[in-house]
Amino acid sequence: MNSVVHTHQTISQADLCFVALGSNLGDSRLSIRQAMERLQTFSDRPLLRSSLWQTTPVDCPPGSPIFINAAVGLAARADETPETMLAKLRAVEREFGRTPNTILNEPRPLDLDLIAFGKQRRNTPDLILPHPRAHQRRFVLQPMAEIAPDFVLPGQSETIAVLLTHLTSPETVARLSGF
Repeated sequence: MNSVVHTHQTISQADLCFVALGSNLGDSRLSIRQAMERLQTFSDRPLLRSSLWQTTPVDCPPGSPIFINAAVGLAARADETPETMLAKLRAVEREFGRTPNTILNEPRPLDLDLIAFGKQRRNTPDLILPHPRAHQRRFVLQPMAEIAPDFVLPGQSETIAVLLTHLTSPETVARLSGF
């Protein structure tokens, strides 16, 4: 099944915007929960929300703390574009104390990655859609598999669930109890 039912209306997963959330500074669980509440304000429907996942850092500086990751699916408003959504996500990151990186993949209080915006594709200096490494990252695929296992990222031929089963990444993920 490739749709989600919300009070009398069916929304195709192909019409949803998917965002990966991550944090490895401060109270990461609280930051992710609060960020989800903030993202709800961008959606015309209740968010699809994954569990929280504890994950090992990938391509981060040595000694980086573990991450808390999650994913959401939201129904972007009719006038929303991938570019306007990206600007909103960056603004939320700044609200949570994120500053411009000085070191690639350094620890951060909040990271919001636009993974997919429906079936739209982009390849600009500011935005690549779908996210170019989403299909290779367990910390993205595992939470997404909870909320959209049948979704196929644009440019891929397999669902999120199938991509996850074929992944050989060394990273470890563990679902956290309680939300």
